[in-house]
Amino acid sequence: MTHQPSFSQAEFAAKKKITRREKFLTRMEAVIPWARLLAVIESFYPKGERGRPPIGLERMLRVYFLQQWYCLADEALEDALYDSQALRGFARIDLAAEGVPDATTLLKFRRLLETHGLCQGLFAAINAAASRDFALQRHDAGAA
Repeated sequence: MTHQPSFSQAEFAAKKKITRREKFLTRMEAVIPWARLLAVIESFYPKGERGRPPIGLERMLRVYFLQQWYCLADEALEDALYDSQALRGFARIDLAAEGVPDATTLLKFRRLLETHGLCQGLFAAINAAASRDFALQRHDAGAA
């Protein structure tokens, strides 16, 4: 089933200028080894056997990266996700279908990563992937 875009999504898609934020997020989307990072975290993430079902792991990881890249507190990130179509697009949040994770959920996810010592490994993997991507682009530019 195809989901019809909202008015704000359609308006956002029709705009002519691509912002620096959108360029950065598009680059990160391509560079980050998502499957590898998710596999590392998956064993620590709640399975939803009790209480509310958890928000999807990939969405929470994407939101966590946004928080770190843009230096946002939990409440500020929650607000930014409601305000910015670019951030919602990266986090794969469709407000017509689901809400933004609340500040407490964001805090608990961050603490989960910190408690299990996963933060450094995540960013080391991203930096390695970005470095390889940058080296390939420099090589391609030099060959041209």
